[in-house]
Amino acid sequence: MVGRMLTALISKRFHKGKAILVLGARQVGKTTLIHELLKGKDYLFLDGDDPTVRSMLESPNTQEIRQLIGNHKVVFVDEAQRIMGIGLTLKIITDQFKDVQLLVSGSSSFDLGQQLAEPLTGRKWEYRLYSISWEEFELHVGYLQAQQQLENRLLFGMYPDVLNHPGEEGEILKNLVNSYLYRDLLQLNDIRKPEVLEKLVQALALQVGSEVNYNELAGLVGVNKGTIQSYIELLEQGFVIFRLSSFSRNLRNEIKQNRKVYFYDNGLRNAVIGNFAPFDLRADKGALWENFLASERIKQLDYKQHHVQKYFWRTKQQQEVDWVEENDGQLKAWEFKWKANKNVGSRTFENAYGTQIASVNRENFRDFIL
Repeated sequence: MVGRMLTALISKRFHKGKAILVLGARQVGKTTLIHELLKGKDYLFLDGDDPTVRSMLESPNTQEIRQLIGNHKVVFVDEAQRIMGIGLTLKIITDQFKDVQLLVSGSSSFDLGQQLAEPLTGRKWEYRLYSISWEEFELHVGYLQAQQQLENRLLFGMYPDVLNHPGEEGEILKNLVNSYLYRDLLQLNDIRKPEVLEKLVQALALQVGSEVNYNELAGLVGVNKGTIQSYIELLEQGFVIFRLSSFSRNLRNEIKQNRKVYFYDNGLRNAVIGNFAPFDLRADKGALWENFLASERIKQLDYKQHHVQKYFWRTKQQQEVDWVEENDGQLKAWEFKWKANKNVGSRTFENAYGTQIASVNRENFRDFIL
C-alpha cells in the first residue's frame, strides 16, 4: 500500500467529538485509507453499497442505531452518498453517542455535501483524498524510479489501481471512465442526456490548459449555456475537473472573467479522449505537463492545508502566466515548460505586480509539487 499524506492528519482527529469525512472520486483509495487507519481496532463497518445496510440507515431512530452500534467505539460508514437521508442518521450518532468515533467516506461531494451540510454543521472534520500524489509515489518507489516513470505518469496518471497493475493501465482507466463518469454521475443526478455529458467531457479534455468559453462549448455540444455551466459544476463537484479563475487587478487589457479547466488526473483525461500514445509522439505534451503540475499543486496545497487563492493570468495580447497564487496579499507566479527555457514569463506582469515569475520544468518540477 502507498502511504497517504492524510493518514497523520486524520489520526490526530480521533475521539475529538466530531465525525471524520473523507471525500473523493471513486477508486482513489478512500476505503483502503480508512481501513488502514483502523487496523487493529474493533470497529463496525457499514457499506453503503449493501442494500441491507442502506435500508437500516435511511431513517432509523436512536434505539435502532444503539442496537446496530452495540459496544463498538468506532463506526465506519463507506459510500455514504448511496444512503438516503444519511446526514440526519450521522447527526444522531455524533450527538447521542459521544464515545463513538464516526468515520464516513463518500465519492460524490455534490450529493453527500447536500445531505450533510446542515445536519453536520460544526460536527465534522472534512478531508479530500485525491489519486496518489507525486510525493506519496516518490516516497513509495524511491526518487530514481519515480523519475524514470515521469512520462508514464503523464500518460496514465496516479490512480492506485493503475500504479499497481503496470501494462493494464489503459483498460483500467477506460473501465473507470465508463463506470464512474458516465454511470454514477448520471444516476446520482438524474441526467437524461448522457451523450451531452460525454461530449462535454471530451471537449474539456481537448481544451486542458486553455481558456474555456461556455458559449463555444454550448454550440459544440448542442445545448444551452446554462446546461453547460451546470454540467461543469457537476463534474467539478464530482472530483473529475477543477477550474482556475483569471487574475486581474491593474491592467486594462487583462482577461478578467475567463476560466481554465483541468482534470484531477492525467490518466482519466487521456482515457476520455482515448489517447495513450507514447509521450514523445504526442502533440499535446504541453497540455499534459500543465495538467499534471496543476493537479499535483492542488494536492499539495490541500494536504498541507495551505489556503491560498489560485489563478492564471493573461492579457488580450496573449501575454500569459500559467499559475499565480495569492496569500495574505503576497503574490507568487510560475510558468510551466517541459524543457528549461531562459526566456521565462511576462515583463508586463512582473512590472505591474512586482513579482518575479519562476519557471517550472522537467529539471526542477519537484520544487513546485513537493
